[in-house]
Formats: sequence, C-alpha cells, structure tokens
Amino acid sequence: MFSYESLEIWQLAINYAKTIYKITNKFPRSEQYGLSSQLQRAAVSISANIAEGSGASSINDKIHYLDIAVKSALETTSEIQIAFELSYLNEVTRNQFYEEAEKIIRKIRSYKKFLKTDKR
Repeated sequence: MFSYESLEIWQLAINYAKTIYKITNKFPRSEQYGLSSQLQRAAVSISANIAEGSGASSINDKIHYLDIAVKSALETTSEIQIAFELSYLNEVTRNQFYEEAEKIIRKIRSYKKFLKTDKR
C-alpha cells in the first residue's frame, strides 16, 4: 500500500472519479470525446495529483500538487454545470456532485493547513 492510499482525501477523490465515470457513461455518445472525456480527466486528476504530491520532497511541493487537485475539482464543477444545462443531469444529481466536490476541496485545504503546521 502506498502512503497516499490511506489519505481520506485520496479515497474521496477516487470515489468521486468512479461516480463521474458512471454518470458520464450515460451521456450522449456524441460527448464521448468531448464533455465526457474532459470531465473524466478532470476527476481523475484530483486523486492523481494527491498521489503525485505525496511523493514530493518538500512541503511546498506537496502543497503545489494539492493546489492542482483543488483546481481539478473546481474544473469538474464547471463541467457538471454544463452537463446540467444540456439536460444530461438533473438538478438533484448536479447538487450531489457539487456537494461532493465542495467536501473534497474543503478536506484538501484542511490537509494543506495540517502540512504547513506539522512539525514532525
């Protein structure tokens, strides 16, 4: 097991990406290389950057990757809104994705604060 696998933020991000994949598989086939693909890549980027950052040699580098993970989570919210406006998602589903993204972002930011103050 890699150290990042025990992080709650990584586990949440993995579950978020899995849910994104499940929902985008229901999008119109015409979106396969468009919105579906972009949303999937952004969702995968969250956990990937958390994992990559765990191997960084300095706290500042770790935080840099966590910042990218937050940006990727924010990107998914914009793409979720587009999917909603195109009627690929209903309002309840859109709101569930928003809530999950907000939770991930909040926890990543808390982890960043912890890293900045941890003196181990």
